[in-house]
Amino acid sequence: GKWHMGVNCKSRHDHCHHPLNHGFDYFYGMPFTLLNECQGTDDPELAKSLQDTYWLYTQMIILAVLTLLIGKLTDLFSVKWKIIICLAICGLLYFISWFSSYGFTKYWNCILMRNHDITEQPMNLEKATSNMLKEAVSFIERNKHRPFLLFVSLLHVHTPLITTEKFRGRSRHGLYGDNVEEMDWVVGRLLDVIDKEGLKNTTFIYFASDHGGSLEAHRGNAQLGGWNGIYKGGKGMGSWEGGIRVPGIVRWPGVLPPGTVINELTSLMDIFPTVVHLAGGAVPQDRVIDGRTLLPLLRGTAQHSGHEFMFHYCGVFLHAARWHQKDSGTIWKAHYATPVFQPEDSGACFGRGICPCFGDGVTHHDPPLLFALSQDPSEANPLSADTEPLFDTVMRRIGKAVEEHRKTLTPVPQQLSPCNNMWKPWLQPCCGTFPFCWCDEENNKA
Repeated sequence: GKWHMGVNCKSRHDHCHHPLNHGFDYFYGMPFTLLNECQGTDDPELAKSLQDTYWLYTQMIILAVLTLLIGKLTDLFSVKWKIIICLAICGLLYFISWFSSYGFTKYWNCILMRNHDITEQPMNLEKATSNMLKEAVSFIERNKHRPFLLFVSLLHVHTPLITTEKFRGRSRHGLYGDNVEEMDWVVGRLLDVIDKEGLKNTTFIYFASDHGGSLEAHRGNAQLGGWNGIYKGGKGMGSWEGGIRVPGIVRWPGVLPPGTVINELTSLMDIFPTVVHLAGGAVPQDRVIDGRTLLPLLRGTAQHSGHEFMFHYCGVFLHAARWHQKDSGTIWKAHYATPVFQPEDSGACFGRGICPCFGDGVTHHDPPLLFALSQDPSEANPLSADTEPLFDTVMRRIGKAVEEHRKTLTPVPQQLSPCNNMWKPWLQPCCGTFPFCWCDEENNKA
C-alpha cells in the first residue's frame, strides 16, 4: 500500500528510503503519498498555497515582460532588447523550476512499485484497490506455513477518494461513505482469506487509522475528509484530539477476550514493541523506544496503558503533552502551541488548506492551555490557576516530563525543508528513459 517515505537519497538507484532498506522483505505499493493530482483533477493538493504564490509571481513577470515589449514596440519608453530578453529568460527558468515540481506530480509521484521495480507510472487509480488486494491475498497464501508480518496501508479514506464503480453511490454519506464501505469490504476479504487458510486463531490483527479526519478537504459543500465527532481539530494538527485520537480494533480469537472495550490511550508507536514481543524478540536496548507492548492491556493483565506521558508533535515541533495521572485516573493535556484557524471560529485552516506547524500560522501559549480531558474531551474549557487549584502542580509535573523527554531526542536533518521538497531529476524514479517515464507493466502482464 502507501509507503509515503520516498525512495532515494543521492542517486536514482540508491533506494535508501525504500521499504526493502528498512526491514521489509517484499513491497508492493506507492512509494510516495496519494494526492488529488494523482486523479488529474483541477484541485491541486500539494503545497496549494505555495503553488498559488509561485503562479502569482510568474504572472507578474509575464506582465512585466509584456509591458516592456509593448512600450518598446510603440516607443512609449526606451528599453534595451537585452533587458527584455533577459527578463523573459529568467521568467521562463523560474516557471520551469517550480512547474517541473508541481505540474507533473501525477507522473513523478503517483507510481506503483513491486520491490525495486516500477510497475505503473503513472498508476491507474481505478485498478489500484484490486491490485493491492490481490497482492495481499497472494502474500498470505505464499506465507501461510510460516510466521509472517503483513502491513497493509490502504489508499482509502484519503483524498482523492478513489472508489470503484461497484461501491459508488451505495452509502448514505456520499463519496466518503462509499469509500469507507469499500475499505470495509477490502478488510473483510483479507479476514476471509486468513480464516479460509486456517490462520484465524494464530493471527494477531490490528486495524487503525494514522490520524483523524481532514476537515479542510471539501468539494463545494461536500465534506471529503471524514468527521471527528466531539473532538476538536483534525488531520495535520499536532495537538487537538480530533487530529490524533482514532479508534483501534484488534482481533485474535482464542487469545484475546471478545467484545472487550478498552478506553486507555495507546499509540501507533506501540505496534513495534507489540510485534517484537509476539515474535519472541527483544526491542533494542541502545536507544529510547517510545512504544509499549499492547499485550498486557489487551489480555487484561494490566488495567492501564504503559504511557504515563504522551508527547504530541506537529512536524518537529512539540505542540502538546498529555499526563495520565495514575493515582487519580485524571488525564491532563497541556497545549504549548495551537494552529490559528481560518476563519477564526471554524475549527480548521480552510484558508491554508492544512494547518501549519510553526510561524505566523501558530499561536504559542504561555502559560500553556491546560485541559482535563477526563471531564472535557472536547477541549472546550481551558483551565487556569484561578479555576483549577492543581494548575501549578500539574504544569510543573508536565514541564518536568517534557524536559526529560527532550533529553532522549537526537537531532536529525530537517526532512521537510524547502530544499528537500524541491524536485530533483537525479533522484526521480523512472521506468523508461528519463524524462519519458511512462509504463504499465500491470496490463502488459495481464
